[in-house]
Amino acid sequence: MPNRDTRAGPTADAGTRLSVLIIDDEAKIRAAVRDALLSDDVEMIDAESGATGLARAASRRPDLVLVDLGLPDMEGLDVVRALRRWSTAPIIVLTARHAEDEKVALLDAGADDYVTKPFSLAELRARVRAQLRRARMPRVPGGDAPVRVGGGDLEIDLARRAVTRRPTGEVIHLTPTEWSLLEVLVRHADRPVTHRQLYHAVWGNTFGDTAHYLRVYVAHLRRKLERDPYQPLFILTEPGVGYRLTLDAGTVERDGA
Repeated sequence: MPNRDTRAGPTADAGTRLSVLIIDDEAKIRAAVRDALLSDDVEMIDAESGATGLARAASRRPDLVLVDLGLPDMEGLDVVRALRRWSTAPIIVLTARHAEDEKVALLDAGADDYVTKPFSLAELRARVRAQLRRARMPRVPGGDAPVRVGGGDLEIDLARRAVTRRPTGEVIHLTPTEWSLLEVLVRHADRPVTHRQLYHAVWGNTFGDTAHYLRVYVAHLRRKLERDPYQPLFILTEPGVGYRLTLDAGTVERDGA
């Protein structure tokens, strides 16, 4: 059961009402999540099974879907795959399982993020806000307009292939491989990217010791970009899964290498 608190949930732009579908067979979990996210700008839709959730997703077209991994009638992984056949809505998986290969499979199947039970509702709200923000962004992050990370400390411009430290204007020089890795992380900002996805995007295949290669180059990036590479704020490790670049560095706990 997640921890309750009373801080405000996600909000939409003025005049826009968001809809969030939660698919979970535990009534207490659905109620806790509904209470955490419900506001004047958010409509919560409940489903207690995978089949019901898919039907309600098709009829209501939610802006975001929360899916429990262990459902009574089907695997959450199958729900994710079914949704991805027609929907681009962000999907966050709620899971009590800690196996790394299952988390990787979820992301490869099309999930945008996952939260491991027991989770705090503050963390869940932060994940939901991040995914809704990404879903509503009309521009490619860092492409049509630069993005700022690290609390505004860095500006990344994919079009100009430039990284600038603010407010000094210092240009940070990256190698082609470092830049390719950073570009993938920026384009998937606020989402975990698996080792396989990163390795394939940067090196063009998935052979070799992907985790080792990535660990080396992520360390290079952190030394150049983070104020403290041993306590990174925005290039975060997803243990056993991959990495995540977070745009809101102040909303997450510091992460080790």
